[in-house]
Amino acid sequence: MQHKSFKGMICPIALSLDRVGEWWSILIIREAFYGAKKFDEFQKGLPDIAPNTLTRRLKRLVDADVFERHRYSDRPARYEYVLTQCGRDFYPVLWSLAIWGNKHFSPNGDIISLENLKTKKKAVPFLADKVTGKELLPSDYKVVAGPAADNELRRKIVNRDALAG
Repeated sequence: MQHKSFKGMICPIALSLDRVGEWWSILIIREAFYGAKKFDEFQKGLPDIAPNTLTRRLKRLVDADVFERHRYSDRPARYEYVLTQCGRDFYPVLWSLAIWGNKHFSPNGDIISLENLKTKKKAVPFLADKVTGKELLPSDYKVVAGPAADNELRRKIVNRDALAG
């Protein structure tokens, strides 16, 4: 089944989902952060994914610049998949999902967590404003149009502010 494309939407969330929003894609990226590079390593970490689905998802993730494909064998031709800078920048997004999942869908406690390599203590990640260092809370921030926003989006944001104020 062909998924809906969000390429034409002027929204960074929609544009991101266009690249990683298909079933399995985020789990494939997770496996890369766990160390998977080769097709069979991804399959081992995701035993329920059909090989043809994994092939298609890896191709889309390469096309989306999340992975680079490198040949490591000529006979037969075999490739490894390495996260690009774009893919590595997904790390905090992945951990945001893990934190959310642990908090809301894991009644017996954290399923996975992060440990600081130096201190050996559990890390407690959160999304923060780099300028203030304060946690991003919806009550403390509002959405504003960025320089790449079109006029329609700017009007939508102004109208929301007028309704809220």
